[in-house]
Amino acid sequence: MSDRNPDHPVKDLFIERWSPRAFDASDMPETDLKIILEAARWAPSAFNIQPWRFVFARRQDEHWQTLVALLNPFNLDWAQHASALLYLFSDTEVDGKNGKPNRASGTHSFDAGTAWAHVALQATELGYHTHAMAGIMRDEIHDRLGVPERFKPEVAIAIGKRGDPGNLPESLRDRETPSQRKPLNEIAFAGRWG
Repeated sequence: MSDRNPDHPVKDLFIERWSPRAFDASDMPETDLKIILEAARWAPSAFNIQPWRFVFARRQDEHWQTLVALLNPFNLDWAQHASALLYLFSDTEVDGKNGKPNRASGTHSFDAGTAWAHVALQATELGYHTHAMAGIMRDEIHDRLGVPERFKPEVAIAIGKRGDPGNLPESLRDRETPSQRKPLNEIAFAGRWG
């Protein structure tokens, strides 16, 4: 697929996962989306609070256009061709604790990120690609999706099968390839930074 080569023997799943923008606009079976969300359900979290929540639609659903319209214009241009869109939220409070802030080391966003990683890897396992997007209409999301204010919008996630990169705006076509990663010795240090 690409010239991505790990320095150490990790499962192919980690190397095969990447974030294209060209999707083929095909329908996704509900079963596939539920499997992907089930994987997210099993993500780890501080104190097992499980602060992640998702609002989702498949392209054939009645809510598809509402979710698409909440992407910023740059992301809307290409992500509208995905098979499913998810909006990921993190709970800033602890369920059942009468408004107690989720201050477990401020990890609600971090924990939601673990759920995103599970989504990405399970989707890859099923033959899909994912692309997370921070470019969303944050000021409109709570009202348009009926989300309580305590839930922080983190990202939107496009899921689908790869499409023709030639359908992307010219400025994005050259970027439609798996990216490399920094060497391990630039990101992990034994005993002391650097």
